[in-house]
Amino acid sequence: MKARERYNQLQTARQMFLDKAVQCAELTLPYLIDDDISSRPNHKSLEVPWQSVGAKCVVTLAAKLMLAILPPQTSFFKLQVRDDKLGEEFDPEMRSELDLSFSKMERMIMDHIAASNDRVAIHQALKHLIVGGNALVYMHKDGIKCFPLTRYVVNRDGDGNVLEIVTKELISRKVLDMELPEPQPNTGVDESSTQNDDVTIYTYVKLDKPSGRWVWHQEAFDKIIPDSRSTAPKKASPWLPLRFNTVDGEDYGRGRVEEFLGDLKSLDGLSQSLIEGAAAASKVVFLVSPSSTTKPATIAKAGNGAIVQGRPEDVGVIQVGKTADFSTAANMAQSIEKRLLEAFLVMNIRNAERVTAEEVRLTQLELESSLGGIFSLLTVEFLIPYLNRTLLVLQRSNQIPKLPKDIVRPTIVAGVNALGRGQDRESLTQFIGTIAQTLGPEALMQYLDPLEAIKRLAAAQGIDVLNLVKTQQQLQEEMQAAQQAQQQQALVEQAGQMASSPIMDPSKNEQLLPPEESLQEEQPPEE
Repeated sequence: MKARERYNQLQTARQMFLDKAVQCAELTLPYLIDDDISSRPNHKSLEVPWQSVGAKCVVTLAAKLMLAILPPQTSFFKLQVRDDKLGEEFDPEMRSELDLSFSKMERMIMDHIAASNDRVAIHQALKHLIVGGNALVYMHKDGIKCFPLTRYVVNRDGDGNVLEIVTKELISRKVLDMELPEPQPNTGVDESSTQNDDVTIYTYVKLDKPSGRWVWHQEAFDKIIPDSRSTAPKKASPWLPLRFNTVDGEDYGRGRVEEFLGDLKSLDGLSQSLIEGAAAASKVVFLVSPSSTTKPATIAKAGNGAIVQGRPEDVGVIQVGKTADFSTAANMAQSIEKRLLEAFLVMNIRNAERVTAEEVRLTQLELESSLGGIFSLLTVEFLIPYLNRTLLVLQRSNQIPKLPKDIVRPTIVAGVNALGRGQDRESLTQFIGTIAQTLGPEALMQYLDPLEAIKRLAAAQGIDVLNLVKTQQQLQEEMQAAQQAQQQQALVEQAGQMASSPIMDPSKNEQLLPPEESLQEEQPPEE
């Protein structure tokens, strides 16, 4: 089946999700998802919502998710040897050396990601996920490209596994290295030709069940473009169709904005009423009696502090005077805004003296924990395939050595796993504090292994303790050295005490004096 035909078939199932995504974009970021599903870029003027709360919520949540799944200056994954392989193929004592080597590889991979445009494209994809619930990420050799929902269709099985992906995009005729027919925009037969000398390209991605690999190719005018065929392993596909929330049996996801679409519509309507009412209330109109001697032109031309001729009772002022009626709408808008800011993790800490750092920390932890399911989905559908594809590309280019799959495994330590590490840290510190408060510090040092406690705290914090925390052997060597130094110091002090004692003083012990000095002391002095 041709790619264009398959795209048109799957486009019908996407329409409901696309309509909802357009509604969500109109109240948050109108430029993100357009209702024009044609291949031609749409440059029409977009309607601006009456409030900016929706845009603020989307941008803030996207930034927080970006920091959670791809934290800066730290690795979102960890390479480690399987525990069951340490005793079989590797000596357990080699774990520190292996961890050191893996740490160097992790830094190389993170440097590669930092030098690319991956973070920019991923941040754009996260905004699409929050608003429309769907985004397609393509990892090509030069970086990452994000497809909005208007540019691709997807087909999944009953379990949510992807079977087919078809994308639609415009490419200039000059870029394609193939003979193309002349553009015929008015025929209506083929939509692959446009008036601006662009060609509609379809990319057909399909899972080949016999080989278990992803295969794809590109078509233009229902013909396969030369050298466009490619394949990839099943677990390292460069095509990542992402979803924010999943519903069983649906090919597409649901966005965060859709869950609060009612509040956003209400807030937009209330904001429009408040703005228009405030504009009407601020309008001032001067009325002049028709039978008065005061001329309206005189008042209109008079400057500030001018002296004109007329009577004050001839001039009146009209104002709406309904500002008190706006309080109900303003209170309702404020309540809705508060709910939205809490739902999208926009923290507005109240300014008061009673606010403590512990209160802020607990509030943030509670809000972040509410997105644990979202982190799990992003970990499965994005982080793991993204990491596998990155490792495959770097290994093929010989930038990093190849890792044995059955021995070394990458583990994601970002997102929900990072939240889990934070919970482990809180539980461990609370446990140690409870023992110290209940049994006292002496019992804590007696029954608790300090070295093991430090290692577990470092693991919960995600800190590499290699060459940072002293080993048991180093502690024993330092203890022996301290004991030897103490013994030597004791011997020196003992020798000093013996030297100053009366038995070792010649002036106090006659046996230590020479014979001549002893006789001279016995003879009385001559007068």
